[in-house]
Amino acid sequence: MCPLKLSRGRWSALSGEMAQVNLPCLKILSRITEPTEGRIHIKGRVASLLEVGTGFHPELTGRENIYLNGSILGMSRAEIKAKFDEIVAFSEVEKFLDTPVKRYSSGMYVRLAFAVAAHLEPEILIVDEVLAVGDAEFQKKCLGKMHDVATGGRTVLFVSHNMQAVSVLCSRGLFLSGGSIAYAGTIQETIDLYLSTFSKTRGSEEFPDRRPGSGEYRYIAASPAREYFGGAEEKTVNFEIQRRNKLVGRMWLSALIVDSGGIIVAQCDSRLVGTWVEDCERVAGQFRFTTPWLKPGSYRIDLFICAGPIVDRWEGACSLMISPVLPYLHSASQDVTEHGLIFADFAWETGELITDGRSTAMQKANGETRNELHQQDAQHSEEVGIWPVSMVSRADQISSS
Repeated sequence: MCPLKLSRGRWSALSGEMAQVNLPCLKILSRITEPTEGRIHIKGRVASLLEVGTGFHPELTGRENIYLNGSILGMSRAEIKAKFDEIVAFSEVEKFLDTPVKRYSSGMYVRLAFAVAAHLEPEILIVDEVLAVGDAEFQKKCLGKMHDVATGGRTVLFVSHNMQAVSVLCSRGLFLSGGSIAYAGTIQETIDLYLSTFSKTRGSEEFPDRRPGSGEYRYIAASPAREYFGGAEEKTVNFEIQRRNKLVGRMWLSALIVDSGGIIVAQCDSRLVGTWVEDCERVAGQFRFTTPWLKPGSYRIDLFICAGPIVDRWEGACSLMISPVLPYLHSASQDVTEHGLIFADFAWETGELITDGRSTAMQKANGETRNELHQQDAQHSEEVGIWPVSMVSRADQISSS
């Protein structure tokens, strides 16, 4: 096993399956869990933000928890008091400072926890995906603060699935696989290695009981219905679930659609469409979606089983490949699709403005309907022997009457 070395004043990104990264490694580095073997040599104070509520006493107020966290870090009351106003201002929870934190929302928890961790001057700051709980503006604020921490000569260990943030903020990366360090080096090579693990459709996993979750039920297989899909057509993932332990009652399913940059494009929760799973020995099913229209490339599918708490969490259960053929009737230069995460189902309509006050008349020059376009696509696919791709466009050419 390769040794893990973190240098002073450097941003390091840690990637890999979250069951391998979060649970053992980060808790050991944060001195929450003792290692079964091996040693860790840490020089300086370590502050960690691993999950909502870690290090906070629910019965104490926000004010009391600031002092509690500072004491755990080994700071004196005078040192904490000198930083107190900065912490409160950064967290933006001043109105609720004297409220027990058990009444805080997850977002308020994260705000205060990060403010404490970043302002109490740790030599090493460990930050997990927990920042995803906060709003976009606060996440940006946190990333800026972490940059200040690192440029001040301290070390930041950043764990994230947001490859854009990792590539911008970190200079060095470590990739964990099978509980060991598979690679340590440049951030770009680390990102490429991480993304390559999701490039193939998995279909099944050898050790499903090692995944996060209480484990009464587990996904035992997941695969896309075919190798490629058109961006605007229905995408289908087939799956199987097996009972591994005691009965838990009614469950719901959820899926995350994640792009190659680690950004969650959509969450699809079965509760929103009235689908539930009852206790049984084995379940077979399909997860289907049409919108959003996905851009060409590879997308990771994360699958969940829930019954209150998470029963199974299968990160990277399979991947979908989206055809490079765009779901529009007309083509244009590359700049027409370079912005945005997804494609839109949209229409433009224009007409000549009549200045005498009469209503504007608009007539569609292109009379194809959506159904006609689908029929044309299907016929063309059969003729040339390729899989069908939806070529729907509502951006019809409009002329004035």
